[in-house]
Amino acid sequence: MSERKRRHGLGAVAFGLALSVLTCGCSGSDGPARYSVRGTVTYDGNPVPAGQIAFEPDAAKGNSGPASYVRISNGTFATARGEGAVGGPHVVRILGMDGQASPESPDGIMLFSEYETSVDLPKAASTQEFSVPGSHR
Repeated sequence: MSERKRRHGLGAVAFGLALSVLTCGCSGSDGPARYSVRGTVTYDGNPVPAGQIAFEPDAAKGNSGPASYVRISNGTFATARGEGAVGGPHVVRILGMDGQASPESPDGIMLFSEYETSVDLPKAASTQEFSVPGSHR
């Protein structure tokens, strides 16, 4: 395995571990209202086979609350009931994988480096579409 692929695989594992740790204890009824978020993620016009997406309230724009993390499967994602995002401005971080499982990474190798964008989520359930440009490596 090339050094680049190994590093990308390790980065995905670290993101996955952070996802697991941060979602523990975040689904109770205490705290701010959370709204379901579902949608699609494409890379260079094609559905992202596997990966993760994080919705982090953007403190720089005055938003606060718990972050939400969800897996991408066949280009789609949907937060679990009670584990959605708070409304308002968010930083969105996307990791896209090729979906070809290996011992080092169950989601395969990274298609692109972590992609960051922003979105202003409504205070209601929503559907979002994210398109990672093919030029983003």
